[in-house]
Parts: sequence; structure tokens; C-alpha cells
Amino acid sequence: MRSNWLYSQRIAPYVFVLPFVLSLAVFFLYPMASTLLMSFQEVLPGQTHFVGWSNYESMADDDSFYAALWNSTRYTLWTLLVLIPLPLVLAVLLNSARMRWSSFFRSALFVPTLTSVVVAGIVFRLVFGSLDDSVMNQIRHLFGLHTINWMGGSATGMLVLVVLATWRFVGINIVYFLSALQTIPGELYESAEIDGANTWHKFKSITLPLLKPVAIYVLTISIYGGYSMFTESFMLWNGNRSPNDIGLTMIGLLYRNGVEQNNLGLGSAIGVALLGTMMILNLVALQFFGLFKKEE
Repeated sequence: MRSNWLYSQRIAPYVFVLPFVLSLAVFFLYPMASTLLMSFQEVLPGQTHFVGWSNYESMADDDSFYAALWNSTRYTLWTLLVLIPLPLVLAVLLNSARMRWSSFFRSALFVPTLTSVVVAGIVFRLVFGSLDDSVMNQIRHLFGLHTINWMGGSATGMLVLVVLATWRFVGINIVYFLSALQTIPGELYESAEIDGANTWHKFKSITLPLLKPVAIYVLTISIYGGYSMFTESFMLWNGNRSPNDIGLTMIGLLYRNGVEQNNLGLGSAIGVALLGTMMILNLVALQFFGLFKKEE
């Protein structure tokens, strides 16, 4: 009887899916439900009680919340503008048969992805330091320009964050696009050449449409990565307290309230707001690319 149950064709699919369902319930659904519940509570050591919408009202009245939301949104926008077109173009070049040393460049561009974000943050903080002997200020001095406190201004601080993100993640996005490019049949390009299509026409009419699924995936994870950024900012400003909160992110605000100030209820409310923001943006992006349209 037991043997028949194990080898049942009706039950076997559920057995294979069960580990994923359990993992989803334990590591995603349960924490999400707990966070949503705590956002309506005041959580104290050994006791909790409901406070209604007080945490959300406190969040809405806090100027730091809007600063963090603006910083995270701006960072996400800039990373989308850089980390989708740039890896796409580089992937097309690396996939070309005319490209020499292609394997070397692929490995070199992917290495930063393997680097610890903590180490990378420390190195970039030294490179973009405010002192005259920092690397970037030394380069500016070669052109007769004055010293800049890179981490002291909102624009320059955001520039450093985007440069760090580009250095770390352009390689992994190249891998995504390369994997998709290598699945495009060569016969399509040969047929296009016979019809007189040039390089640009082949790229626009063949490459881009067939890369759409991967581009949507990269867009989705980039939105998530942009709004969940914390360690880079923490390391660049050597803590969670940047001048006038120019480096404060949504995760940084959550950390400040939930961990540093031990206000888990307010921290949970910030987390729920962050989750809602990312879900809305991703749904808008998917709707824009037509993923919810019915196929005719």
C-alpha cells in the first residue's frame, strides 16, 4: 500500500512540488504575514499590543521617510538607465564572431560580481574620498580642477552609488543577455542579410524582440535590487548617518527604526510600504510590456 502511494502518478507531482511550497511558506509567506501584523502593533520586549494605524501615521509624518523614498527611487531609476542598455550593448558585442578575446572580457566583466559588497564599498569610499590625496581628486587635479567632497553632496553621492552599482552588476546582466543571444537561431540573421538588412535593422527587428523576456526579467530584478540597496550606502558613508540623509535608503530607514531604535512596529510599516512600492512598480512595468495581454 505504501509502495503504491509513493509511485502514484497522481501524487508524485505534488511530492516534487512540496519542498518549494514549504520553502515559500516558511521563508516568504510567514515572514510577510508576521511583518504585516507587526506593522499594526507596538512591539516591546516580551509584549505586544495593537496600535492601529499609528505606525503608518508616524511614517507619513516623518521627513526621513520621504527622503529615503526619493533616494531609493532616484537610485533605482539611474541603475535602470545604466544596467539595462549598457549590458545589452556589451553582450551583443561580446557575442559577435568578430570580437577578439571575447572569453577574457566576459570573465573580466563578471569578476566584480563575485567581489564582496563590503570590500567594494570600502575601496570606493577611499577612491572617492574628500581628501586631496584620494584617487578621484588626484585625477581632477591633473586637469586643474579643485578638490570635491564626493560623499558630501547629494548629486555626487548618488553618482558614486551608481558607479559602484555599474561596476558590480554590469557583468551579471551581460551573462543574462548573452545566454539569450546564444539561443537566437543564426538562420534569422542570414535571412535578414539576404533581404538586404544592415546591422542596425537586424538588431532592431530580430535581436531586441527576441531579448524581450530576458530584458523584462532584468528590469524586474533591477527594480528589486534598487529599492533593496543598503550595504553599499552603509559602507560608502561608513554608517547609516549620511549628511542630511543624502545616502539614506528605504532599507536604511527600516534598519534605523527597527534595529537601531528598537521600534519594530514602525520598521515593519516601512517594510510593508517598501513591498507595496516595488510590487506596484513591477506590475506597471509588466503591464507596459504587455505581459497581461491575452494572446489572440
